[in-house]
Amino acid sequence: MRLAVLRETLEGERRVAIVPESLRRLAAKKIQVAVEGGAGAASFFADDDYRAMGGTVEARDALAATADVFIQIRPPSAADAGKLRAGAALVSAIYPSLNGELVRALAARRVTAFAIDLIPRSTAAQMMDVLSSQATAAGYQAVVMAAAALPRFFPMLMTAAGTIAPARVLILGAGVAGLTAIGTARRLGAVVEAFDVRSVVKEQVESLGAKFVEVSSSEDAQTAGGYAKEASDEYKQRQAAAIAEHAVKADVVICTALIPGRRAPLLLTKEVVRRMRPGSVVVDLAAEQQGNCELTRPGETVVDHGVTVVGDLNYASHVALHASQMYSRNMEKLLLHLTKDGALDVDLTDEITAACLVTHGGAIVRPNANETRP
Repeated sequence: MRLAVLRETLEGERRVAIVPESLRRLAAKKIQVAVEGGAGAASFFADDDYRAMGGTVEARDALAATADVFIQIRPPSAADAGKLRAGAALVSAIYPSLNGELVRALAARRVTAFAIDLIPRSTAAQMMDVLSSQATAAGYQAVVMAAAALPRFFPMLMTAAGTIAPARVLILGAGVAGLTAIGTARRLGAVVEAFDVRSVVKEQVESLGAKFVEVSSSEDAQTAGGYAKEASDEYKQRQAAAIAEHAVKADVVICTALIPGRRAPLLLTKEVVRRMRPGSVVVDLAAEQQGNCELTRPGETVVDHGVTVVGDLNYASHVALHASQMYSRNMEKLLLHLTKDGALDVDLTDEITAACLVTHGGAIVRPNANETRP
């Protein structure tokens, strides 16, 4: 099987789907890797690194005409999808519930499309869960960016000039990104609190040395798959009051809360932000889904009433080398799961294959993927 690794075209995207170290392991399973020239450059993997591992480096047009499977990180445009070899396969993020035109273009081209954003959260798929690995990178980077923007130290310092109190950090959302942010902020010496609608994560939050912010309610907004779901209006009112109480005391608020397939929940109103101390920082990892903070402007950093609000759209790309390594290892496992004896094997009875398959044989297999994780 001939696997084509495409260069990412989205502005600011520095990652690459497959890194050189993966090539020999894929070759051992009869998967030959061809890389678009410069695909790994932004994450510091040179074309010669791929050649040294047995891969070939080719132009995009040549790959489009000859590859059996195409792999990339970001969803292709509908126009790019129309250039893929008819009957080939695609492995990438797709977000089918949000990208109907792309899905239709893939089906029209008879492309077998696998959406990495639909890989199930299960024990069997754990090593393929690219969204969790990239959330790890994003959670780490969010704290680094907050520390750089904050005009004070994170840790408590005992100095000849007196004692410096530690920074106070509030994390909204305790999924993979939130838990990584908690651990990173704690390692930098901050006092950390965390909120999540899922009460089951309290133990995980406290195990990392943070305080769990609880809302007085019997409601637990968690799906059977372990993700957050929409909460009731009554719960939201109590939630808003609890978040406001802790946010106005924080030096940093890091927002990580997402609801699968929907707009990110609004957790931090402009009124609350404007009550925070001047010099405080909000880093919104949900900016690409319109943000958890009302003042977030996707792709921008703004200052409002002295509070800096960071709305970066691709936190994982700031640590592109390690983010790409983790992504590539996830993709190794997925590709090996989807192939047999060096050929693509679409087993519709397999849980993982069925969950992430979007188009196949000219048909749209999963037209309404409401469980997509952005």
